[in-house]
Amino acid sequence: MGTLDTKDSMLDMFIFETSTLLDQLDEIMIEAEKDKAFTTDNVNEIFRIMHTIKGSAGMMSFDCIATVAHKIEDLFFVIREDHSKLEGNDEIFDLVFKGSDFIKLQIEEIQNGNEPDGDSEQLVNELMECHAKLTGKAPAPKKEVAEKKTTEPALNKDDDGLVSVRVFFEDGCLMENLRAFMLITSLKEYCEEIKYYPEDIETNSESSAEIVENGFLVKFKSFTTDKDVFDVIQSALNVKNFEIINEGKKEEEHKEEQKKEEKQKPVEVKKEPVKPKTPAEQANNTISQLKSGSVKQNLINVNLTKLDQLMEIVGEVVITESMVSASPDLEGLQLDDFNKSARQLRKLTSELRDLVMNLRMVPVSGVFNKMHRLVRDMSKDLGKDVELVIEGGETELDKTIIDALSDPLMHLVRNSMDHGIETIEERAAAGKPEKGTVILSAENTGGEVIITIHDNGKGMDPQKLMAKARENGLLTKDEQDYTEREILNFVMMAGFSTKEKVTEYSGRGVGMDVVKKNIEKVGGIINIESKVGEGTSFIIKIPLTLAIVMGMKIKVGDSVYTLPINSMKESFKADKGQLINDTNGTEMIMIRGECYPIIRLQNIYNVENAVTDLQEGILILVEADDKRACLFTDRLIGQQQVVVKSMPNYFSSYNLKDIGISGCTILGDGSISLVLDVPSILNAY
Repeated sequence: MGTLDTKDSMLDMFIFETSTLLDQLDEIMIEAEKDKAFTTDNVNEIFRIMHTIKGSAGMMSFDCIATVAHKIEDLFFVIREDHSKLEGNDEIFDLVFKGSDFIKLQIEEIQNGNEPDGDSEQLVNELMECHAKLTGKAPAPKKEVAEKKTTEPALNKDDDGLVSVRVFFEDGCLMENLRAFMLITSLKEYCEEIKYYPEDIETNSESSAEIVENGFLVKFKSFTTDKDVFDVIQSALNVKNFEIINEGKKEEEHKEEQKKEEKQKPVEVKKEPVKPKTPAEQANNTISQLKSGSVKQNLINVNLTKLDQLMEIVGEVVITESMVSASPDLEGLQLDDFNKSARQLRKLTSELRDLVMNLRMVPVSGVFNKMHRLVRDMSKDLGKDVELVIEGGETELDKTIIDALSDPLMHLVRNSMDHGIETIEERAAAGKPEKGTVILSAENTGGEVIITIHDNGKGMDPQKLMAKARENGLLTKDEQDYTEREILNFVMMAGFSTKEKVTEYSGRGVGMDVVKKNIEKVGGIINIESKVGEGTSFIIKIPLTLAIVMGMKIKVGDSVYTLPINSMKESFKADKGQLINDTNGTEMIMIRGECYPIIRLQNIYNVENAVTDLQEGILILVEADDKRACLFTDRLIGQQQVVVKSMPNYFSSYNLKDIGISGCTILGDGSISLVLDVPSILNAY
């Protein structure tokens, strides 16, 4: 298998556009399958999608992709002419989905740097058989078109005044009819008159066989010199060579004859063929051009690597701004003008940060909509009737987080389909509607986004989960000490599965633990809520972005830590009357009738020279995952936007996340501050 350089800009554009078109195709097909019918717009859009993919793949010499796209295009050409052909033919839905899956697999091969050389023979045969059913004709033999005509008819009796050339394209270049059309388009600006054979290269892909067999005949009369036209032909893409058949009559003779003919015959009005976009133009369209409509959109595609670099630079600007504003050299100096300029710099830096972060924000609908196909396929395989409902798809998240969420969401939806939703018979016996529902919702709550995957299935039984955990030896304390939430969280442990029989979708005890780890990698947490007989909800809370956050610098002994602002609720000094101890000796504080545990950061991180008297230091009320506690610190230093850097690789073996450290940042004086992870602290302590 050969390899490809995926850094090539044309290849990147091909991958990007084809993947986008395939997503659009899946959405259209799922909606059409629900309605059991195609609208005229659906058919035209699918035809256009396949035509574009065929042309782009042909230009890139990806034969197997071009062939499959071509056959699907042929199907919808028939359907476009006569919608009644679809009646009672549900096979076409499965075939188009098969074709979409095949092309997606080939795109994955290309992204991995390999040649797309999948075996499409069986799929192509199925598509040809379906085409034959639609047209009522037997599939044409492969070489029928090429052998159909051995001699070409004369174009016109008055063609002897034109220069005739026969053009041959490179062997195996594919889509010869489209390449011939591109050649004609290039020649038009050099020619006063131009004719060609085959004449149906625009609309008939079978003309490729004729061009391969006999070459592409072009007759023209140039505006300037014939050499200019020959040069264009010679330099055209994929042209192997050409031969001059005749050079036409002399110019004077041609003009005299033309004058005579004009007197003798009526003027013939020539209709210029409609000029469609070439595959090259289609392959370089942006997403805005893919959508129908004549309104020009001011959108461009930007490589994500460039945005990552931009974010890194902005991060360094933020750090540098902090270092300048908080320089030790400025302590004790009265610098009114400098402070004014520093405030303005901080304002501009903050605006720049927000702008760059917004550039990276994309709606979650891109990931959500892909789940339609998963639900559709699993419904068929499992014999269940399930509808996917999407809410809040316009909610935006950082592109990096969106990419990281794709696999976890897929696992969770599969889990809801396989474990949660009952079969049609089971739902009927339980008095439920036959159609089950999986709801994917997203909501922006300010500092974070909450994504919920809810199903109205049978729910999870805590007693069964406890029994399975006991059987697998996963219990670490007495059974009566486990809360319902802790019992439900057993399903997120490695090796835990309630499925008695291993299936294609579940039962191996892997997946859910990976979901939890992947969500935690992007700073998120996942909770489970379930009621027996009513359904289950997986609730994911994730930050809007990872790179730059607003943080509060806090002092503990000689160390400075950074606490994300969105985890803080309030800070205060404690009164003696508020402090109490529970029966286990845990320090607690009473705030407005509620008791909260006190967590001493100095004890967690073994910090020396820290304040020990609770009335002398500062308590910070923090919240995460519906848990609240008060962190005890020496004092607050101040609020600052910080760039969160990941910890060096040699710290990976220590699992710092478990002790409440999510990363580090550089402070204004150049020192390093650890960024605290509040959810981990509350879970561990």
